[in-house]
Amino acid sequence: MTTTTISPASRQQPVLRSVATGERVFTLPLEHGPLAPATARHTARPVLESWGLDDEQVYDALLVISELVTNAVVYALPPVVLHLYAAADEAGQVQVYVSDGGPQPATAAAGWQPAAPRTSTDGARPSSPPSPATPAPTATPAD
Repeated sequence: MTTTTISPASRQQPVLRSVATGERVFTLPLEHGPLAPATARHTARPVLESWGLDDEQVYDALLVISELVTNAVVYALPPVVLHLYAAADEAGQVQVYVSDGGPQPATAAAGWQPAAPRTSTDGARPSSPPSPATPAPTATPAD
């Protein structure tokens, strides 16, 4: 069963603004759920293109956005908000930030449970290489 938490911040609309100095800022509140990375990518693409990034730069930025939003959804609490920033003097350079509500307890993050240590008796390889075998004593024939 998949659940999606919608925080009050995620009901807000994206904010795109230009600061008086020519800086461009984009803010997008996201739902804390499995659709957040896709929503972030689909919403950010036209913004990045309007800021003059070429196809390769847009692709790279969308990859970073997807990774950061995914990490925030999987490992942190809501709200998740995407922030993009482009300075007026840096053509093609965009800073990508994702804010979230802080870390979840380690075992609560996406149902993750630490694996129990495996020993060599249950089929796993030993953690260190075996020591060289001691040669068996050689038998000498009896006279």
